[in-house]
Amino acid sequence: MASLFGFVHRNWLIFNPPEASKSAAPLRFGILGAADIGPMALILPAKSHPDVVVQTVAARDPKKAKAYAQKHGIPEVSANYQDLLDNPNIDCVYIPLPNGLHFEWALRALKAGKHVLLEKPSVNNVTEAEALFKNPIINGPKAPVLLEAAHYAFHPAWTTFMSYVSPANVSSAKAVLWVPSWKFSADDIRYQYDLGGGALLDLGAYTASALTRVFGVVAEECEECLTQGAQFDSRCDQLFKARYRFPGGRRGEMEGDLKAPFDHLSPNLHVEHSPIVVSSADAGVKVPEDQEVVRIRKIKFTNFVMPSVFHSIRIDDEFQTRKAGDKSGKTIKKWTNSKTIKAYTFKEVGIDQPGEPSWTTYRYQLEEFVNKVHGSEARQWVSGEDSMNTAKMIDMAYTAAKLPLRPTSKLVDGNT
Repeated sequence: MASLFGFVHRNWLIFNPPEASKSAAPLRFGILGAADIGPMALILPAKSHPDVVVQTVAARDPKKAKAYAQKHGIPEVSANYQDLLDNPNIDCVYIPLPNGLHFEWALRALKAGKHVLLEKPSVNNVTEAEALFKNPIINGPKAPVLLEAAHYAFHPAWTTFMSYVSPANVSSAKAVLWVPSWKFSADDIRYQYDLGGGALLDLGAYTASALTRVFGVVAEECEECLTQGAQFDSRCDQLFKARYRFPGGRRGEMEGDLKAPFDHLSPNLHVEHSPIVVSSADAGVKVPEDQEVVRIRKIKFTNFVMPSVFHSIRIDDEFQTRKAGDKSGKTIKKWTNSKTIKAYTFKEVGIDQPGEPSWTTYRYQLEEFVNKVHGSEARQWVSGEDSMNTAKMIDMAYTAAKLPLRPTSKLVDGNT
């Protein structure tokens, strides 16, 4: 009963966060686009952050921007995107525009001196990623901050999960992410090629980035990618199943579906390690001097994308004892230790960082974004290299699927 109450209370607070008193000089955000993701990604998290105020919003349709501002308590409406960027009172810009517009407006915002929180996927392809994240404008001590909003990586559950992962020793991993079939209409922007549509760019931004973090490197090749085209535009994939080869012959897989059946609910991440010799203390046993203990670790992270709603991290460690140095596979003894853990705050897992059980991945992300803008060292972060690696993984998959890469912005050649 107590766990059920905690679940209900935590999730109620996610959508009804407490209002924080604002500091004397908070960072003032503008939102480019009256996007549905805006409330969850920024507007609600900003309510509980003392150093953040969502000041203005701009949209292609001024009437839509006005209605959006009224609905979400945003005090100002900008006439258009450029008007928002020209506003000297705006410090930071959140960009949840269609994927195909990310490169252009992120670059314009950076040139206007604004810090940029850029919705995932950061851009359409690796050409745009390299042009954006290698741009000289974001280098230097006073350069604006640019962050791709891979929000799951900021939650304490992800940090806890990664504390059990040894990237160099991972032998295989699989990331899956499904969206129920009723979620997006047939003409949604996710199915429009010219706007950067496709399941790989949308859901794959999560699964591909998770794989690169788990393995610690980008894949060498996408060996196979099976897709199903969307009805609205066959160049856009509705679902994908991709298989990658990582250095050392290791295997990574990812699946995503924008029209998943009802029995496909939770985003899961499965990781398996290669056998390694561990100390008897790590195994919790004493063994004779002529024996050694081998461990094979398997981890399942349930709901790695939105762990603030609910999640679990199950660690299964299979131990074997054998004669020291014996590689024949002959086992003396075998047993398994299993445990399931959860982490809604950093303090739960012994890390001295701020957080509340009801903080979403987006709220933890906002905390670090503000810290970075203020010049503090990032404790969790998504680097430009991380974002470029994600783009590489997605481009590999589209190439393997024999689908065209999403179009490159005409501004890439003149981005400096």
